[in-house]
Order: sequence, then structure tokens, then C-alpha cells
Amino acid sequence: MNLLFIDGEVAEVAQEVVADAAAQPAAGGGWTFWIMIIAMIAIMYFFMWRPESKRRKQMEAFRNGLKKGDKIITAGGIYGTVKEVQPTSLLIEVDSNVTLRIAKEMVVGDPTNGIQQQ
Repeated sequence: MNLLFIDGEVAEVAQEVVADAAAQPAAGGGWTFWIMIIAMIAIMYFFMWRPESKRRKQMEAFRNGLKKGDKIITAGGIYGTVKEVQPTSLLIEVDSNVTLRIAKEMVVGDPTNGIQQQ
């Protein structure tokens, strides 16, 4: 294809280029699109969903394993010692003669073992 900078021929050459580009299929076809989508889903799985699932299971096991005398930290930053364990709540002692009843889901860590929810 030759580019000639003469008045009418430049327009004709441009029209030929546009026609040739429209006639040729896109490079790679549609399969590269699907490979990229699958790769992005795999990356999201291994770097986001899987670690979060493991962290959630670890916290669930920690909360279900709480027993009387364990030291905990609540989501509000309160340090306490477990006095009583119920299926969905805990009775914790934060100071002498000061007890609080909290939901198990609000326990985010153990200050002695360094287990904390991030």
C-alpha cells in the first residue's frame, strides 16, 4: 500500500486501509478473552477468596474452642477472661466484679497466643 499525498488519492488510500481492517478478524479471536477471564478468576481465588476462607475457618475454630479461663480481646478492644461459655455468647470478666456478656462473633483474638483477626 502506497501513501501518496495528492489531494484525492489520500482519501482513497485511507478508505482502503479502513476496509482492509474491517475485513480482517481481530487478532487472537475470542479464545484469548476466555483465557484472560479464567486467569483472572484463578488469581482472585488464590490471592483473595482462599486465604479469607482459611482465616475465617481458623477464627471459627478459635471461637468454638474457647473455655473458662481463656484470655480474649473483643472487637471493641476490651481485654477479658472467659467466665462462662454459652452456644452464642460468652460471659467475660474485665475487672474484679465487672462482667460482660458478649456475642462469640465479637471475640477477635487471644493476647497470649497472638491470634487476631485481621
